[in-house]
Amino acid sequence: MYEGVVQDLIDELGRLPGVGPKSAQRIAFHLLQADPVDVRRLADVLVEVKQKVRFCKVCFNVSEEETCRICRDPRRDPSVLCVVEEYKDVVAIEKTREYRGRYHVLGGAISPIDGVGPDQLRIKELMSRLGDSQITEVILATDPNLEGEATATYLTRQLGPFGLKVTRLASGLPVGGDLEYADEVTLGRAFAGRREA
Repeated sequence: MYEGVVQDLIDELGRLPGVGPKSAQRIAFHLLQADPVDVRRLADVLVEVKQKVRFCKVCFNVSEEETCRICRDPRRDPSVLCVVEEYKDVVAIEKTREYRGRYHVLGGAISPIDGVGPDQLRIKELMSRLGDSQITEVILATDPNLEGEATATYLTRQLGPFGLKVTRLASGLPVGGDLEYADEVTLGRAFAGRREA
């Protein structure tokens, strides 16, 4: 334990996701040794991001304007909607340069053990978007884990009455992976999702 404000800094850094006590301590001491100009720039950016960044009123992605750049882009296909859990998922999909539709960010996944049910996610907003739009396909791009699967299953049931094409991202073996190291679920999905060569 350190004294006063140094311990406060370590404690606050330790509250960040993925930052454990040792990492928080390393970051804190890095900041203590850093040039004051660099630390001030970091502090200014943290304050600025909280002041300027909001959620897109259409898809709930992060944006500095009322609607994000993807929702404003007239070149995007308005008939296809990709549903993701988090904002970082939008970035991951955009990096592939394979998808040209629009998004809907749920803000998480159904996880009863964590107290997250459908009402804590932006599912009502999704249903509202579908009711008055030209969307013909919904791609469920939730994580391939227990929570993501539960969310995708729930959404599939909810989307049934809309008469839309509902698809799920394929999952299976990673390129460069070895079969002997694949878990049973991944290998099972690879077999279930096989396609003609």
